[in-house]
Amino acid sequence: MANTRKLWLILALIMISSFGVLGLLGREIYVQAPPVPARVVSEDGTVVFTGADVDTGRQAWQSAGGMELGSIWGHGAYLAPDWSADWLHRESMALLDGWSQAAFGMTFADLHPEKQAALQARLKLEMSTNRYDAATGDLVVSADRAAAIQSVAAHYVDLFGDAPALSTLREQYAMPENAMPDIARRQAMTAFFFWTSWASAADRPGEAGITYTNNWPHEPLLGHAPTTGAVVWSVLSVILLIAGVGALVWYHAATNGSQPHAAVPATDPVPGPFSARTTSAMSSVPTRRPAGSTTGMMRWLVRSSNSTASETWASGRVPPSGSGGESASPGVSST
Repeated sequence: MANTRKLWLILALIMISSFGVLGLLGREIYVQAPPVPARVVSEDGTVVFTGADVDTGRQAWQSAGGMELGSIWGHGAYLAPDWSADWLHRESMALLDGWSQAAFGMTFADLHPEKQAALQARLKLEMSTNRYDAATGDLVVSADRAAAIQSVAAHYVDLFGDAPALSTLREQYAMPENAMPDIARRQAMTAFFFWTSWASAADRPGEAGITYTNNWPHEPLLGHAPTTGAVVWSVLSVILLIAGVGALVWYHAATNGSQPHAAVPATDPVPGPFSARTTSAMSSVPTRRPAGSTTGMMRWLVRSSNSTASETWASGRVPPSGSGGESASPGVSST
């Protein structure tokens, strides 16, 4: 009983500490969650999205299957892309191609690597700079980015509709045709996708180089890499898991030999018409199985069973063959 009480105390301590850490982390996630801007506006004051659009778009995506159709920030199904990662890449490419066409008259892919590197550095600054104003609730984007947002939004409006040009892509994504018939809801959904992408690229206030999603998803164009904290805690959690399992195995091995073994009862604790008398064979059966191979253990079980059954046969409690269908073989009884 003392050992059982000790084990219950250990279990309670583990549960309290585990859920305590989860609660603290949950609070941090809530406090540091990316804000939903009241408006997304371009530098000339044009409203691109509103906070209501983001919320309506979230509901629209959920109504179309939600996490059963793609994922957001890595949470969901993998039949279709992660929409936050997909938007982030498409918006980045739209900006790079727009700048490349304006400056060099060609697409970004056709540029010399040196010019690509210059535009990519400009892209990192454009996407990582957090221009959300907590006082007004506005998120200000450049005119170039506003144009890129509108271009990517048009792609998703067509993708979740029935545009023939994207039929092959929908098949690759395992998406039905016209997954969201209401065009107004499709347009609102693009606001939600943009917001999840913006949170994946914008730096947290006061933490340069760390986004709201800890630099997830991996986007080579932006140089996203796992943060030091994410790597340390991931490795530490695996080490603690292995150490915990090892500690349980060690504890079991160290205490198994000292545990008291139950004594064989003097009388049959289960009364009934076939209850056996106390016999020498019963008292001679060891309370612990012998160490050794599986074959040795099976032989020990057979010898013990035959000895006990033979004594029970001699007591006259098992009817002979022919009276009820029981076998007359020594050591075997039918039930």
